[in-house]
Amino acid sequence: MSSSVDSPHQKQVVTLTVHRFRGLGAKAWVLGQMGAARLSFMAMPDVKFWKLCGSGVGEGFTPRPNTEVWAILAVWPDEATARSRIAYAPVYRRWSARASEVWTVLLSPTSARGAWSGTTPFSVTDTPDEGPIAALTRATVRPSAMIRFWDRQPAISDVIGADPNVMFKIGIGEVPLLQQVTFSIWPDTASMAEFARKDGPHARAIRAVRDGGWFREELYARFRIIGETGTWDGRSILAPQERTAA
Repeated sequence: MSSSVDSPHQKQVVTLTVHRFRGLGAKAWVLGQMGAARLSFMAMPDVKFWKLCGSGVGEGFTPRPNTEVWAILAVWPDEATARSRIAYAPVYRRWSARASEVWTVLLSPTSARGAWSGTTPFSVTDTPDEGPIAALTRATVRPSAMIRFWDRQPAISDVIGADPNVMFKIGIGEVPLLQQVTFSIWPDTASMAEFARKDGPHARAIRAVRDGGWFREELYARFRIIGETGTWDGRSILAPQERTAA
């Protein structure tokens, strides 16, 4: 899962693939994949960074796990490689065959700061445009701050879920309660900035995190959206329509 510098002629592409598994058999299978699928990615020569993640219920930003929804985040050297791997790599084909629904968004980093598992996985190789924008926040919560952090999360989840602009949102994580990722898609930079500026549970939580040093490691990134494959809730996420959650 090491990261490396991209060629100046290539644009790094990040993929987030979300799977829905229904039925006890499928749920048990994907739980086992949290260990087994690691071997496939460790043997994949052109994946630069990858993470297998579970998700939270409701709007996703909660400590209660959603046993139906699981995600794979991966970083690739270019778009052609990304599209080929998510379509044909055996690990992706196995997950897709078991899942009742699969959706992938392809992203190009436009800004990134911080670290993830001690590495810098995203190389900024693109510039923002006027279209939809994706935001990703990843943090390792200090055990001493865990109760205070999760005490604020339900209110934050409600605010995000009520925002009429957000096109998609999900909370995923590697280690329950301690290693968390929030991912959201917005129609433009202005709508995302407006949400971030509002005084409320979200803004107050950010201030508490900064003042209290709740995170041991954190990363913030934004992306230009290249495209999508598949559907979520039976429809395209990027087409103009009502917002959706995992």
